[in-house]
Amino acid sequence: MLRSITPFRPNCHATATTVWVVATWDDVRDIAIRMPNSVADQGTTMSWRVSGKAFAWERPLRKGDLAALGLVSQEGPVLAAYVPDLGVVGALIADDPDVYFTIPHFANFPAILVRLERITVPELTELVTEAWLCRAPARLVKAYLADQPD
Repeated sequence: MLRSITPFRPNCHATATTVWVVATWDDVRDIAIRMPNSVADQGTTMSWRVSGKAFAWERPLRKGDLAALGLVSQEGPVLAAYVPDLGVVGALIADDPDVYFTIPHFANFPAILVRLERITVPELTELVTEAWLCRAPARLVKAYLADQPD
């Protein structure tokens, strides 16, 4: 779902010809729930599961997380999402550290943290889809990939 914005909106990614709309929780929900057999769990924090396994979730930063990042308070919503392996965590952070990050709590864990207000909807779609692929049962993954265009 695209929303119209001006190029002067903070955290908006813009080039001379393109303005990318940054993501919201509504976008996360729309993308996640479109994945086969996905369900939303809206307890104290939002999360999305496939066959009982979380693949993306809201991850508020705790006191220790903030201290490790050198922050006094959280700077907007944070999404956590599974990735295939730790190499992907490093690659995402190296590629765009303003969007992707991690904390000591996630050391040696194949998940990435995302500053939701800084990721574009197309990037978010790719991330959430990949997270679902990491956690879904093999038969669902196979069926999903078979239905995708080349």
